[in-house]
Amino acid sequence: MSHPPLALIAMHGWAGDSRAWSPWQEAAASRGWSWQSGERGYGQLAPSTPQWPEQSGRRAVIVHSLGLHLLPAAVLAAAEVVVLLASFGSFVPAGPNGRRWRQALRGMGQSLEAGNSAAMLNDFLREAAAPAPVELLPAGPSSEAIPPEGVERLRQDLLLLEQCTAVPPAFPAGARSLIVEAGADRIVAPESRAALALALPAAERWSLAGVGHSLLGSDLVDPVLNWLEACL
Repeated sequence: MSHPPLALIAMHGWAGDSRAWSPWQEAAASRGWSWQSGERGYGQLAPSTPQWPEQSGRRAVIVHSLGLHLLPAAVLAAAEVVVLLASFGSFVPAGPNGRRWRQALRGMGQSLEAGNSAAMLNDFLREAAAPAPVELLPAGPSSEAIPPEGVERLRQDLLLLEQCTAVPPAFPAGARSLIVEAGADRIVAPESRAALALALPAAERWSLAGVGHSLLGSDLVDPVLNWLEACL
């Protein structure tokens, strides 16, 4: 029995770009699925806002980290399946422990304003990659000179990270959802991971022990696409 076609829209997180989705796009194409990658435009790639094709069949979104909050509301609201990779509703944990994350965000913003974006991004990416070596990360905005408008978008989205307090209102209530947690995540606090699971109690939840925020070495492409195929 043939399945209806699947349209996929993906959105990267803070300090990333759409090149990270290349293996996913190739694997989706091999299954006959369409793919669009949103692009925030932090680096040399031009910003790009995805939209659902008119004849899209089933609709699924895959987001990494802040990508959930960077998707256009209309795109998220129309999704029938949502995959959340190392993501969150509220980034800054509630309570006293949130102070550490809030101070870190503000310090990163000050580094951007002082023109120290390269050093700050390198520090961030090391933490995002850990415990894997940072050299395993795919090419991204930090691989090239970041233009002033890219620095400004990074700064704006640091403010967005601090302001995220819940799953976006546009999150489709009836969508099937998969939460993939990075068990060794140094970017998203354990409290924020737990809060996302509480906010989406019907979601399936995978926890990857020893895997960092960037999900390096997790070989997720086929398992996630197989999960999506089972949703058709």
